[in-house]
Amino acid sequence: MPVEPIASRPRIPKDYGLPEDAPFVTWANVNERLTSALHYWITTVKPDTTPIARPIDGMWVNNAFYFGGDPDALWRRNLAANPRASITLEDAEHAVMLEGTVTQIKPDPELAGTLAEQATAKYEWADQTADDYQDFVCMFTPRVALAWDTLYKDATRFSFSD
Repeated sequence: MPVEPIASRPRIPKDYGLPEDAPFVTWANVNERLTSALHYWITTVKPDTTPIARPIDGMWVNNAFYFGGDPDALWRRNLAANPRASITLEDAEHAVMLEGTVTQIKPDPELAGTLAEQATAKYEWADQTADDYQDFVCMFTPRVALAWDTLYKDATRFSFSD
């Protein structure tokens, strides 16, 4: 089981009205949002520093986000040149934003099986097997997460240790 990230208050303008003693969003709540989301947005940066955002599908497992995509897609080419990315959920009311890096991995059989099971359960188009995850998978490892239910009531920053 992964170690829970450290919660703290994010740096936001004082005028937003977030009290210093405001409650934190729990990591369990954020983890559930990431696990159950159907769609995510990935933001990458072109070599000329122009950012691009694209919707993607994927699975959140043990504090990492796993996804695929054609290596010739612009956002995949961007990641090959610069592995830093951000992942966000579609829900702006209950925001979750992650910053981190993407690596291409060859999952071990256990992880491949978990990804196949989750994809099959999550997506109607998916009837996946572990073999579908043996060639390559992109793995996003977060460094920082920001989340809230209401920005000025419970905004929380989570830090992941190396």
